[in-house]
Formats: sequence, C-alpha cells, structure tokens
Amino acid sequence: MVYEGTVDVVAEYDEEIRSPSVVWKVPAVVRLRRMAPRSKRGVRFSRPNVYQRDGYRCQYCGERKHASELSYDHVVPRAAGGRTNWLNIVTACRICNTRKGSRTCDEAGMWPLRAPAVPASLPLAPPSLGRDIPPEWEGFCSGLAD
Repeated sequence: MVYEGTVDVVAEYDEEIRSPSVVWKVPAVVRLRRMAPRSKRGVRFSRPNVYQRDGYRCQYCGERKHASELSYDHVVPRAAGGRTNWLNIVTACRICNTRKGSRTCDEAGMWPLRAPAVPASLPLAPPSLGRDIPPEWEGFCSGLAD
C-alpha cells in the first residue's frame, strides 16, 4: 500500500525491507489517504447483532445477561406465521422465552420493552490489544489496552 501510494506512513519500526533498488523502513502505523467506501447493505441480521441491538437485555424482564444466557424470541411465533427477521425478533432470557413459549404477546401477557426495529448501524466493539503493544503504537492506542 505504501508502494501504491494509498497510505501514508505515520510511524516506522527500526527493521528495513530491502530490494535491489529500494530500502524502506517497516511501517508500524499507516493512515489511509482515502476513506474506504461504506457498505450500503446495512446491518446483517444475526444472533450476536440482535443481542447487541437490544443491549444484551431481555426485552421481557429487562435483565442484562451474558450472551450464553440469552436466546432470541419471535414476537409473532413462527407457528402463527412469524418471520425470522429484525422486525419480529427480540432478545430474551431463557426463562422468559420458555414462559412465553409459542404464544403471541397478547396470549402470554408479555410484551417487549422496546419494539423490534431494523438498526441503521451498530457500534463497533473496540479492538482488544492486550498489554504488550509495540512502543511505536502507544500514541495511537490510548484507552484500547485491556
């Protein structure tokens, strides 16, 4: 990317890359010259994305849980023609999902705290870099180390 001119080198390591005609220091941090094009597809429907949209909270009892303690629930049950998509799925803890069963919200007397919706975007989880980051990265990674 340096050779193609699509990035600028911001920081370098001491090591070098050599060819018969050129010697370069190994880039440690680079900056794109142009932003990558945004995806126009939207947020992909998946179990982890549903959990993230709902804040890892059961939409019936409101308790925040770990992903292993959650499932997703069809607001309109599949048995009643409900589809598996953003507008019919909410996060539910296993207890509430079992209690609701394959009944509608009216039949079960359980309604989601927030109506399911298609998210425009989801926040990106920050990268986990651990404790051993190269010194060349330190000024660029403040607050990201675990």
